[in-house]
Amino acid sequence: MHAIGHNKHMDTPAHPRLQEALQRCNALADAAESHGTLAGALCAARAYTLADWLGEILPEGNAPAAVRETLRLVFQSTRDALDGRQMTFDMLLPDDEQALAERTTALGEWCQGFLYGLGTGHLQDSASAGGEVGEIIADFTAITQVDVDPDDSLEASETAYTELVEFVRVGVQLLYEQLQPLREPPVPPPGTPFH
Repeated sequence: MHAIGHNKHMDTPAHPRLQEALQRCNALADAAESHGTLAGALCAARAYTLADWLGEILPEGNAPAAVRETLRLVFQSTRDALDGRQMTFDMLLPDDEQALAERTTALGEWCQGFLYGLGTGHLQDSASAGGEVGEIIADFTAITQVDVDPDDSLEASETAYTELVEFVRVGVQLLYEQLQPLREPPVPPPGTPFH
């Protein structure tokens, strides 16, 4: 855990802080899945807002002021990290001090949320997406079912988990880049009068 309680790549409140905020609002999903939903929607949806995200993850789509500020920080820093060119995007997952099984489950839930978030945007039929986009989506779909292999050593399992997290992190950034056209405003047909 970093001393300031933030993720290592981007300046975002850490997983425990988001989890606490969501619990205070009786959120529909935990921190990992909620953050995955945000990242997926930011990749595929045009003009996705904080209100849109809160509508997806909170029962009433609203939060008390103190909690809302934490959620706003998560939203803003996630959007900024994806928009930036420094590859600073990071997923909000439990800290390395948590049990590997818990972290692995959270990674699967994060990917599940991400795929849901993609569906809230303009990538309605993600299953039929082709090329690199389709491959990444297929991989993320498989990761939703990830589990710790009891036959592997703890060291091998930790290494596999770390590699999977990095694979997903880079995959999200690639998808964000590849799906840029979906986030562009629609171009009016030629001859459309401007008002």
